[in-house]
Amino acid sequence: MIEHAPAPLARAVRRLSGLLRQWDGPLTRELLRRPGRFGLGQVPAGKAPDATTTAVCGYCSTGCGLDVHLRDGEAVNVSPRKGYPVNRGAACPKGWQALDALSADDRATEPLVRDGSGRLAPTDWDTALKTFVARVKDVQRRHGPDSVAFLSTGQIVCEEMALLGALAKFGMGIRHGDGNTRQCMATAVSAYKESFGFDAPPYTYADFEASDVLVFVGANPCIAHPIMWERVWRNPHDPTIVTIDPRRTETAEASSRHLAIKPKSDLALFYAVAHVLFERDALDHAFIESHTSGLEAFRAHVADYPPETVAEAAGIAAADIRWLAETIARGKAVSFWWTMGVNQSHEGTRTAQALINLALMTGNVGRPGTGANSITGQCNAMGSRLFSNTTSLLGGHDFKKPADREKVAGALGIDAARIPETDSWAYHEIVEGIVSGRIKALWVIATNGAHSWIGQSDFRRYLDRLDFLAVQDMYPTTETAQRADLILPAAGWGEKEGTFINSERRFGLVKKVARAPGKALADFNIFKLIAHYYGCGGMLAEWDSPEAVFRILQRVTRGQPCEITGIRGYGHIEARGGIQWPWTEADAAAGEPDTERRLFEDGCFPHADGRARFVFDPPRAMPEAPDAEYPLLLLTGRGTSAQWHTETRTGKSAVLRTLHPEQLQLELHPDDAARIGARRGEAVAVESRRGRARALVHVTRAVRPGEVFLPMHDAATNRLTNPAFDPHSKQPAYKGCAVRVRRLAAWESEVPA
Repeated sequence: MIEHAPAPLARAVRRLSGLLRQWDGPLTRELLRRPGRFGLGQVPAGKAPDATTTAVCGYCSTGCGLDVHLRDGEAVNVSPRKGYPVNRGAACPKGWQALDALSADDRATEPLVRDGSGRLAPTDWDTALKTFVARVKDVQRRHGPDSVAFLSTGQIVCEEMALLGALAKFGMGIRHGDGNTRQCMATAVSAYKESFGFDAPPYTYADFEASDVLVFVGANPCIAHPIMWERVWRNPHDPTIVTIDPRRTETAEASSRHLAIKPKSDLALFYAVAHVLFERDALDHAFIESHTSGLEAFRAHVADYPPETVAEAAGIAAADIRWLAETIARGKAVSFWWTMGVNQSHEGTRTAQALINLALMTGNVGRPGTGANSITGQCNAMGSRLFSNTTSLLGGHDFKKPADREKVAGALGIDAARIPETDSWAYHEIVEGIVSGRIKALWVIATNGAHSWIGQSDFRRYLDRLDFLAVQDMYPTTETAQRADLILPAAGWGEKEGTFINSERRFGLVKKVARAPGKALADFNIFKLIAHYYGCGGMLAEWDSPEAVFRILQRVTRGQPCEITGIRGYGHIEARGGIQWPWTEADAAAGEPDTERRLFEDGCFPHADGRARFVFDPPRAMPEAPDAEYPLLLLTGRGTSAQWHTETRTGKSAVLRTLHPEQLQLELHPDDAARIGARRGEAVAVESRRGRARALVHVTRAVRPGEVFLPMHDAATNRLTNPAFDPHSKQPAYKGCAVRVRRLAAWESEVPA
């Protein structure tokens, strides 16, 4: 086994196995050196660039810097930016093909309104905006202001998010609005807030290279964040890399050790690890005493979780649990990394906090190579968390606190009475509001819930109950847009300007390097027009450009852990290769920001007492376990590094489509394949209590017996998923539901589910 080989050999074997297996995983160095061989980043004939500018990528939260090559002021190609501190001259396939989504044949080029015959027909902007405002105001008049809601995104720039939130909540009186970041990052937000006192991912990407122990939990950066994985490989300390995941992912394959636990046993597992650390007294007593609270209660809690008791439930040996604890105890700089395998769980918040607890008790916070580190999903999920004005007030403030409302109102120059005194409903509560009839109109911006929402078939039926559905998107062809009464055509990444915030809290600059097609407008301009037509444009008069809004957001963050008053505008962000928050005026007075900065180096946390908290609860049973009728457990996750979420954009790229299977693939263990009688490449039906999907069998030992895996990108996957939610974060639990797999009869083999 790799973990028993000498360290240099183990490292060489891991690297080789990575290069052999990960064509669709982390970018191999060959691909990075010679992208043209794979059709990546090629310049269209006759369009050689004559100038270059820079921008950050608009796909994942890594936030890579790109050189955008221009011809007559229009982008014709992109390449990774060599000097950018995030990616240092590397890019994944999506980054190389970032422009493809802009030239798709099915772009929304003019507003569309559903006519009397039920057809979406072209119209002009004046008619579209008058229709939008008239329909929204009619619903509010008949059913009250809370009968209208919006669902936003982690895909638009911070300035657009903030403008939308201010317009909807302070101008239009819409109380309930949430974002699709509820599907990916809500767990990390709730965990950090309760444990640290603020939604504050503490790390910087340099920590990938500074750790001597890295623990990845429910995370597959080889596929989901390949440039982050490249930085792991640059670590000079020959680190021990542990992957904890039910599935033998590409990351697990390339790790020092893979602990293939049973799904959703991770919370008990980490309590057992803490049990061993207490048993060995492998604690940083000085750090705990000075900077934390609640340790003794946590000690009493984990006393009931010895490895010998937890091992069977976790599906691994007690010796493996003790090995993990001892590895953490021996590490000088231990970092814990998690993403959707933790976040998308019925008890994800407590699982994330179990990792935070391990970091706190061992003092692995605030030092190079340490941290309890949530890897973000979408390109601007962090911006959504801070500035979308959905379930928290602008700048990480609290709708329920009068002082916060007064402060934000003062920064914006508005009456505090305009600011709601309660939180918005979360995404699933808005959906439930549609079911109950309390939500009658819905405004959807840059997201495709009819594809991505859990229990998808029900969600699609619920949309049809609305009196009015408006969709603002780049494409009128999404499953959600096809149900709309009105479609507002929006510009995409590269067709507008603003800022994104990446996983390590770094503001990066997005630039307009292409013209939006037809009559499509930047979301910023659409929001401004709606404000004018709605009659609240005067309240937003200062919000006259994205950079003007950035200055407003700086005022809003004053005194917050995320304060950015020391940033001198967009030019400063570009010149510094991005700037991580916080960066205050006081910081700026002392000099320029370092390229890499982490939080909590002083051990001071944003709680009132300055201490981090140990937070814990007993594990809870999985909402839907396999049974005799549905004997298999479905796992979901990213398919390849060439796919992105619902493939609304990556599906437009001919190059990216060549890098992943054309049809939905079901990973099935050989034992289960033999029991079912299914052969490799055969079409089967995957069925849950909610729906059915057709997939081709991929027989593999990457999954354990009794478990199957489907990539999240195919719309059919969410016909199956079970709408269960974490009670603290209200995030959907996409990662576990009961299914059965059966061979298709000859007559149904060609019929899609």
